[in-house]
Amino acid sequence: MVKGVKIKRGDEIYSRAVILSSGTFLNALMHTGLSSTSGGRYGEMPSTGVTEALVKLGFETGRLKTGTPPRLAKDSVNWDVLDPQPGDENPQPFSYQTDVSEFPFLPQLNCHITYTNQSVHAILEKGFNESPLFTGRIKGVGPRYCPSIEDKIVRFADKGRHQLFLEPEGLNSDQIYLNGFSTSLSAEIQLEAMHKIKGLENAEMVRPGYAVEYDFFPPHQVDNTLETKLIKGLYFAGQVNGTSGYEEAAAQGLIAGINAASKIQGRADFVLKRSEAYIGVLIDDLVTKSTEEPYRMFTSRAEHRLLLRQDNADLRLMKYGAGFGLIDQKLSDNIKEREELIGASLEICRSKKLYAKAVNHHLESKGSSPIDSTETISKLCRRPEIELKDLIGLDGTGSDPVLLKLLNDDVALRQVEIELKYEGYIKRQQETIEKLEKYEDLKIPLTLNYLTLNALSLEAREKLGRIKPRSIGQASRISGVSPSDISILLVYLKK
Repeated sequence: MVKGVKIKRGDEIYSRAVILSSGTFLNALMHTGLSSTSGGRYGEMPSTGVTEALVKLGFETGRLKTGTPPRLAKDSVNWDVLDPQPGDENPQPFSYQTDVSEFPFLPQLNCHITYTNQSVHAILEKGFNESPLFTGRIKGVGPRYCPSIEDKIVRFADKGRHQLFLEPEGLNSDQIYLNGFSTSLSAEIQLEAMHKIKGLENAEMVRPGYAVEYDFFPPHQVDNTLETKLIKGLYFAGQVNGTSGYEEAAAQGLIAGINAASKIQGRADFVLKRSEAYIGVLIDDLVTKSTEEPYRMFTSRAEHRLLLRQDNADLRLMKYGAGFGLIDQKLSDNIKEREELIGASLEICRSKKLYAKAVNHHLESKGSSPIDSTETISKLCRRPEIELKDLIGLDGTGSDPVLLKLLNDDVALRQVEIELKYEGYIKRQQETIEKLEKYEDLKIPLTLNYLTLNALSLEAREKLGRIKPRSIGQASRISGVSPSDISILLVYLKK
């Protein structure tokens, strides 16, 4: 059981729950060419001693690396020759509590786009003999999906150019972040290559790019609550679990924070399912599959992604926020009312039939084929060229109080339309979830000693014992655990 932390200057802070969210700072090294400096970020010292203390307690550790691009002086860039990349025309806030009449609250800045070229690649290649990536100075594995510029020109040698985004560091900053040009090559090579890029011919490099190499703890060592399996009350969150990216780190911090607070308060563990949220997919992947390279969360990793949409996030997750006291009663009531409106509207759209004489003129005006007699609103809405709001009002439907209310709620209208247009696909995913749900509900005691279950394969015993899945569903997703192993576990649990 964790007791607290001891900080570098010797002070001891006692707590029944501790979250380690060390980012890229554990025994971190920054690499630029042949130069290596201790630090997890420019101008900041590394965290030392933490890894060694945890290894003594039995934890496994590894090394990963990430990179950052050069920063440029804004006034030294030739903006006139670059293509602007504006943000959303009508940006949408994340929270329903945001006053949309005043949103966005801050001015919106354009990014700009440019490209590398063959001359740039040739200069970069000159520096490969001093690259810590290619000389073996960097031992950690880098992110597959955000490679350095030198990695890109080696792995994608057939590409004559690579896209770069010039991003302002902030509203009042005079520095530009050269996204897509992450590198650990020498500063001299970086500057020489950069001056061959359109718009950057006279660019001033405020700070060169560099790679950061740091310790992490393979995430099979944490539970779905992000509590470590070796030490109760100790939680890992963020890059320490092998992830890469701000959103991934924030998601883990949220779950670790909720569970740490719940442990102290004597409340139940909080775990999101794969079918409920991308956070559930992220953490389940980390725990059951672990990772040997920086993990990024992509929609393709979620088998139920048709249900995990931004437009229905409130219906999926706000009940949990309300349970934790984070959502006020008024907003909670509004969401419940909207959910009822969506349900009632779907029922009407699936049952209400429209006559041909009332809808054919509209269908033909949209380039859609006419109907012969009658058709339900839901079936007509599946046509890609037809919008639900245009069907409401035809054949007397505009007088229906539920549909009238729906027309005045843009969020609910959008959700009903999505549910109708993709009804077949969504229904199939829901049926799959229901079939798998029984396995998620079959809990496995975390204290189960798999080594005593001789009927299991040796690989299954080793992996189940290491990961300690919470349920049969989670056990079935572990690489190396076969369907026959799952059958044996089911028999054992029934006994």
